[in-house]
Amino acid sequence: MHLSSYTDYALRLLMYVAVRNDGLPTISEVAQVYGISKNHLMKVAHQLGLGGYLETVRGRNGGLRLGRPADQIRIGDVIRYTEQDMAIVECMAAPYGGPSACRLSPACTLRSALREALEAFLAVLDGYTLEDIVHQRQSVATLLGLPVPPPVPLPERTGSP
Repeated sequence: MHLSSYTDYALRLLMYVAVRNDGLPTISEVAQVYGISKNHLMKVAHQLGLGGYLETVRGRNGGLRLGRPADQIRIGDVIRYTEQDMAIVECMAAPYGGPSACRLSPACTLRSALREALEAFLAVLDGYTLEDIVHQRQSVATLLGLPVPPPVPLPERTGSP
């Protein structure tokens, strides 16, 4: 399976915003750091805003911030939201029993096997949040050329060890 550049940019944008906690990063800033098209990134940011993943702050000191805490943004959900076509092969896009370009469709079980594999792929990604992906904030910030953020405090444990 191959994720689109659009989804790749969406995930990288969310990671950048999650790590950059010293202000509101701009689309121009993120585009420059990743070396990607500002116009394309604007479309991605807009869609992520519509989905509640990002908030945009307009004005002179505006920029982007997460629309919800990083530990509430599931990676599988982001992929489902940004991927236009999750069909691994052409016959997966056709309705069951509908016309397909493949002659084998009426007797083939590959379609159901691939659907099961896709569901497993997404189930694994549902087990990860944006927080899980950027939990090494200091390393990620360094790689992005950002000031190193302070470590995020771990939640206190209750009970005895």
